Amino acid sequence: MAKESALARLPPLAKLALGVGVVLLVAAGYYFVFYTDVAQAITAAQRSERDLRESLGKAKQAVAAYQQDLAELHQREQRQTEIEKVLPSEAQYPSFLSALQSVANVSSVNLVAWTPQPEKSEEFYARVPMHLELAGRYHQVAKFFHGVGQLDRIINMENISFTDPKPEGDEVLVKVQVLATAFRSVPESAQGDKAKAGATSAGGKR
Repeated sequence: MAKESALARLPPLAKLALGVGVVLLVAAGYYFVFYTDVAQAITAAQRSERDLRESLGKAKQAVAAYQQDLAELHQREQRQTEIEKVLPSEAQYPSFLSALQSVANVSSVNLVAWTPQPEKSEEFYARVPMHLELAGRYHQVAKFFHGVGQLDRIINMENISFTDPKPEGDEVLVKVQVLATAFRSVPESAQGDKAKAGATSAGGKR
């Protein structure tokens, strides 16, 4: 007769206890082998998600700051464009003359002659003069002066002289000589050079 195995000789309660132990051992192994890895993966994924959210938040802030900087740059460019119309950085004699000619055409005034004059530098700006000779009816000349005052660029009409009046019906034809003076901005570097030159000149007179 074959000998009974040690397991077969165990009482039923011991067998039950042994079976439960085996099950618990398998469960513990499963937990440590599988669940721990899954838990670590979940933790890593949560950490990665948190990092991504932080990065996204920073990226959104960077985009908002960029958009704000872009809007401010656009506003500065618009302001600079408007300033250039009123007080350009260059003499721009051709555009100066073109603006005067356009006003003369609208006013029906004959722009007979024009002679650009040398610039005259001031501390913060430079004068850009141009001598003009006009001919037309008195009210047309008045309209011309008014039209020049409406231009974007600052232009002063100085040393106005009316000559050779000739009646023509209810109107008076006149010739006009005037000094039209526009202005341009002077770069800060040029202002500094001028100030240094003035200081050097003053020092040399001591």
